Amino acid sequence: MSQPDAPMRTAVRPSPGVIATLRNPRAFTVEILAGIVTTLALIPEVISFSIIAGVDPKVSLIASVVLAISMSILGGRPAMITAAAGAVALVVAPLVKEHGVEYLLPAVILAGLIQIVFGVTGLSRLMRFIPRSVMIGFVNALGILIFVAQVPHLLGVPWLVYPLFVITVLIVLLLPKLTTAVPAPLVAIVVVTAITMIAHAAVPTVGDQGDVSGGLPGLTALLVPLNLETLGIIWPTALSVAFVGLMETLLTAKLVDDLTDTTSSKGRESWALGVANILAGWYGGIAGCAMIGQTVVNVKLGRARTRISTFVAGVFLLLLVTALSPVMAQIPMVALAAVMMIVAIKTVDWHSVRPATLRRMPIPETVVMVVTVAVVVITHNLAIGVAAGAVLAMVLFARRVAHVIRVRRVLADDAAAVRYSVIGPLFFGSSNDLVEQFDYAADPADVAVDFTASQIWDASSVAVLDAVQEKYAAHGKQVVFTGLDERSSAFHGKLTGHL
Repeated sequence: MSQPDAPMRTAVRPSPGVIATLRNPRAFTVEILAGIVTTLALIPEVISFSIIAGVDPKVSLIASVVLAISMSILGGRPAMITAAAGAVALVVAPLVKEHGVEYLLPAVILAGLIQIVFGVTGLSRLMRFIPRSVMIGFVNALGILIFVAQVPHLLGVPWLVYPLFVITVLIVLLLPKLTTAVPAPLVAIVVVTAITMIAHAAVPTVGDQGDVSGGLPGLTALLVPLNLETLGIIWPTALSVAFVGLMETLLTAKLVDDLTDTTSSKGRESWALGVANILAGWYGGIAGCAMIGQTVVNVKLGRARTRISTFVAGVFLLLLVTALSPVMAQIPMVALAAVMMIVAIKTVDWHSVRPATLRRMPIPETVVMVVTVAVVVITHNLAIGVAAGAVLAMVLFARRVAHVIRVRRVLADDAAAVRYSVIGPLFFGSSNDLVEQFDYAADPADVAVDFTASQIWDASSVAVLDAVQEKYAAHGKQVVFTGLDERSSAFHGKLTGHL
């Protein structure tokens, strides 16, 4: 999960192209099978999230079809699965509960427009400031959440569920040792489903999670007036959907970049998500974002690398919702739960929590990782955890760099002049203590401050230097600033005396 150093960036390559994959029968087969197994892993979570959001399961399923297909064409990160996700469901649930499902469509459209603006203006580049410790905490928390979410499917169930669980795990773990031509999770799901159907075993199935049958819903009707009152109701939810969806999507894209050692366009992914959410709102009814667990299934277990897998996932989900809904309803939940548990275990960055790693890691970075994991697990919201971890990382960083400035004082042999040398970058966190580093009363009249080993980065630092000049002036002395580089000198000259 570590970021490659600058000299190593030449090793990162673009994702393989669709045309090249279509010309390679083996690679094409891998993409198709990966899309199918990812779809099967997607269904129960989408249904569960629709219940959280307070909408009909078919709404989320159809919206997921629209999201998956549109993002496979428009998105900037190939092989990443986008669907109606839990992060969005948590955000829209209060709006649906308090004001009704009819306000969901305008909220989703507004969220999509915000995401388009975010992508077009390049604000998605802000995600580069997410620290490595937060990213690792994000990944580890994801693994925990995926695993914990599957546990209820193994509690209070018929005894036959447990041997089926063991069969699924054995197939997923052992089949790759014999062949990788077909994804082991897909074989496991098909085998366990066949066993339960042939034996007429009474075990919980996908159909027990919610109604998955029925045709296409058609366009979503706009049932509320487009006025300021409606805007006042929907804008907090729309902002939350936009930023939570973007955060989870861009973090997932970065995770896939690292897993596949390829590059992707985060700006394109941002505006494409906005377009896809608008389409899903009009034809489906709910927004979505990247599905992290299912993306890991697609990329790690399915070995998918192109848009073909995500397009197949959308088309296959559409086929399941329409023509094959009776078959989909028969899939045992235990098979899907077992696959996702293995995904969860593979998702956790175990190296990051080894005692040897923790002993070498700076304590602040370990604290940031632990806090990120804890907040995510407590809130069940990856976006909140990442935000908390990022804010804590910034606070700890500001605390560390607040004392990086060093000041050296050299008095001339005749004591007629004094020269100070400032070492380290000056910005709001580090410059506040600078004003206390000078001996205003005892210094001679000739004072020089050398900034050859320093730079001025913000207005706070200029204000501090103005304060130093004023304090010397109050003692009848004049101070001269020397050694400023061209940028710092221009910045200081523009603001000094005006703050």
